[in-house]
Amino acid sequence: MTNEIFKEYSKQLPGKIIDEVKASVPKNITKAKLKAIFKEIVEEYDSMNVAPGECVGLVSAESIGEPGTQMTLNTFHFAGVSEMNVTMGLPRIIEILDCSKSPSTPMMEIHLKSPLNKGTGIKEFAEKIKETKLKECLKEISVNIGNSTLEISLDKNKLKILRVTSAKIVKALNTSLKGYGVRETNDLIIIKPRGKEDTVFNLFKTKEKIKGMYVSGVKGITQVLPVKKGDEYIIVTAGSNLKVILELEGIDPVNTTSNDIREVATVLGIEAVRELILAEVSKVIDVQGLNVDIRHIMLVADTMTISGNVKGITRYGVVSEKSSVLARASFETPLKHIMTAAISGERDTLNSVVENVMLNQMIPIGSGLPKLTYGK
Repeated sequence: MTNEIFKEYSKQLPGKIIDEVKASVPKNITKAKLKAIFKEIVEEYDSMNVAPGECVGLVSAESIGEPGTQMTLNTFHFAGVSEMNVTMGLPRIIEILDCSKSPSTPMMEIHLKSPLNKGTGIKEFAEKIKETKLKECLKEISVNIGNSTLEISLDKNKLKILRVTSAKIVKALNTSLKGYGVRETNDLIIIKPRGKEDTVFNLFKTKEKIKGMYVSGVKGITQVLPVKKGDEYIIVTAGSNLKVILELEGIDPVNTTSNDIREVATVLGIEAVRELILAEVSKVIDVQGLNVDIRHIMLVADTMTISGNVKGITRYGVVSEKSSVLARASFETPLKHIMTAAISGERDTLNSVVENVMLNQMIPIGSGLPKLTYGK
């Protein structure tokens, strides 16, 4: 039985690889063929193992840093939608590795369930989730100086597309405007100050304020673009609101993604962030036509997420957690770290690379890893 062979090689290979082989090979495969497949997999796996003492951190830093110097500082622009840009190249790599709280161009890829993913009703659905502000529903807004009022005329066709009623807009205006009365009459919405008459200046100020008032859709999603990806239609958005989007009916929550690292950490957790860092860094490198082994990027992603919270490669993130005083001091603000360590009586055991380089000592990697002791 082939099960004996799977059991035999489970001691030499990780369980994930064994499972992938099980899923890939035919059920009626012969023992000889299965053994031949496993023999090649074991040889490949052993050749990929890191030798003891290999300085994987330095190798990864060089492997990512060298192509990084060749990256352009470009911003990708979506054709047909002037407001939709995607930061790529070196600026995007810096955003990811610094774990920026507010990415310059947050965006989402929203995957949909049938029949939306076949293109049926996708435009209407995209308009529905796009954040709509009052200025987009207006036909006209004017200041009636004689009555000290604002008069709003709504675009009925736009309201129909967005499935928004004038009553909903009146309610939203009443909620957001303090000190004003709002009523609807003869296809107009009248906004009048309560109490004494307001100044013309304040009326014009209120006019500009209410143009940006939220009316409908998902907050943060400023632009939507239905596109075909492979055999299905998806919605690419400018702006991100992962938590709300995942709760909507018709959304495929398994495949829907956001490029905002901190938002993904909050909504989906640390494992999802690790996968996002891998995917985003790989995408930037691939678009630039560069080649970096995925294991170098995996090491960076692991370093950023190993504590259970996502941390950037900054002095406030990963570097602040280094046990070595000299290693922390080598990155930024050296005097601060050295003085703090001196005051608290901190010890540095010189177990890593940076601190030994600073002191001109043999570094504990490669041939410097073994220690020989001579005794009588």
